[in-house]
Amino acid sequence: MRLNPFKALVVNPVAGVFVVLLVIFAVSSLLSPYFLSSYNLSVVARALAFVGLVTIGQASLMILGEIDLSLGMIGGLCGVVAGILMVNFGLNPWLGMLLALMLGAACGLLNGGLVSLLRLHSLVLTIGTAGIFGGANLVLTRGVAITNIPKEIQFLGRGDLFGVPMPFIIMLVVLVLVSYLTLKTPFGRYMYAIGNNAAAARMLGIKVDGIRTLVFVFAGVMSALAGVLMVARLGTAQPSIGETWVLAPIAASVIGGVTTTGGVGTPLGAIFGAAIIGIIENIIVLFGVSPYWQGIVSGVIVVLAISFDAISRRYLRADTA
Repeated sequence: MRLNPFKALVVNPVAGVFVVLLVIFAVSSLLSPYFLSSYNLSVVARALAFVGLVTIGQASLMILGEIDLSLGMIGGLCGVVAGILMVNFGLNPWLGMLLALMLGAACGLLNGGLVSLLRLHSLVLTIGTAGIFGGANLVLTRGVAITNIPKEIQFLGRGDLFGVPMPFIIMLVVLVLVSYLTLKTPFGRYMYAIGNNAAAARMLGIKVDGIRTLVFVFAGVMSALAGVLMVARLGTAQPSIGETWVLAPIAASVIGGVTTTGGVGTPLGAIFGAAIIGIIENIIVLFGVSPYWQGIVSGVIVVLAISFDAISRRYLRADTA
């Protein structure tokens, strides 16, 4: 029986996106002699870590059939709050980081609570909360970066372990834990059940609202972690942190096989998608193209990814009819 390549790609999107990632990696190494340098690969891995953490949170929400457009602003707000606590208040850096993560959890709880209790659409709601979190960021900083971040935490953003950037190692640890949770535990099975049919899941006794809220909280913590690590990386708490973490995690998730309607996909596939975007953006930089083009490229990738998602779902429905 002849296998339809397109059907194989749709049915097993993680394998498909991994093949695409390998092809793009190989082509990039041929296009630029600098791509495979240890320095450049370290740059790509470090950049992937920050957006990757946000992508893991966004992909988890998308498995539920939800989208949070405020995650980037949560990351930025938590980053500057960590900076304020450590610099302005002289708080222990580790305690400041912990409180920033707790703030991320609180922001996620707000989003998840409103979605679950008031039955609000997450996409619309988080447009509003993104404005709240972003505005709070500017109120606290007045648009001015917070400098003199303690050196004892900077290794989390700048350091390496056996030549591998620390943020990338942290992201990999989180990815392994979340992949196990989603694929090997009852909680993960409940997430997919809710994403496929929330009403049916509720009839089966699954606590839909509680699980949805917990995943929003988790996504908030992931964004806060990315924000705090970025502060450690820069050595300053920039008010602009998180501004680029809005479209990229959604595009990465869809490229990696996480559908916009929920119930399909894995965090691993989403990270593969983030890696594809990161490599493409890196090649743009290596060729000396203006960084302003990165926004256009990211937008095109989002459109293509969502279009492929819609076409693949329509194809599967027609094939099973």
